[in-house]
Amino acid sequence: QAFFCLLLCIPWGSSCPPSCQCTEQAGAKAVLCSSRHLEEIPKDIPKDTVFLKLDANSITRIPSNAFRHLSHLEELDLSRNAIEKIDRAAFRGVGAGLRTLDLSSNRIRSIPKEALLALNAKLRLANNPWHCECALQEVLWEARLDPDSVQDITCHTAPREEYTGKPLLQVLDAGVNFCSVRQRTTDVAMFITMFGWFAMVIIYVICYVRHNQEDACKHVDYLRSLPSTQGHAE
Repeated sequence: QAFFCLLLCIPWGSSCPPSCQCTEQAGAKAVLCSSRHLEEIPKDIPKDTVFLKLDANSITRIPSNAFRHLSHLEELDLSRNAIEKIDRAAFRGVGAGLRTLDLSSNRIRSIPKEALLALNAKLRLANNPWHCECALQEVLWEARLDPDSVQDITCHTAPREEYTGKPLLQVLDAGVNFCSVRQRTTDVAMFITMFGWFAMVIIYVICYVRHNQEDACKHVDYLRSLPSTQGHAE
């Protein structure tokens, strides 16, 4: 009974993931999980965590609501992992107090803009194999990026070969607008779709008219084949 009472008296928020080290820094809880061979984000991170370091692991994905319970989080370091996919709601629930989010040196090619634009944190996105597209451009223009790392956001792939290997900021400064390219592509697709429907209507009308003409001709031929009234009278 004394053992169970002791368990109930221990606050769940004060526990520490077995693969991490938890410390107090000026009254703020820091959870240090660097270089622990983690393949996913620990699920038992204390709710009162302020500083969370998950760098230098083998994490490949940030799922939805991964940090939803960490409303006190101010700094989140996910650099030097193998992250390839970030869900739209990956950072949902993280408080407005998040100051720094480090996603540098991963394997991120694209990211839903909804995952980042709702944050007030300073972002580090350098050294990822980015595919330069509209969503990334919108992140660059609208999110708070660390100015020291912006030049290292490079186009690993792009719609045109001439942009490959160049810093995204340099490409955009040259007047390239990936969002307008997408808009033109959408407009062309809509035009082709409308043209296809219009062509189908025209073909239907032509077939309908021809079918009626054939029926009319058959009816005339049938009438001509009938004996005339004069012939019956004779």
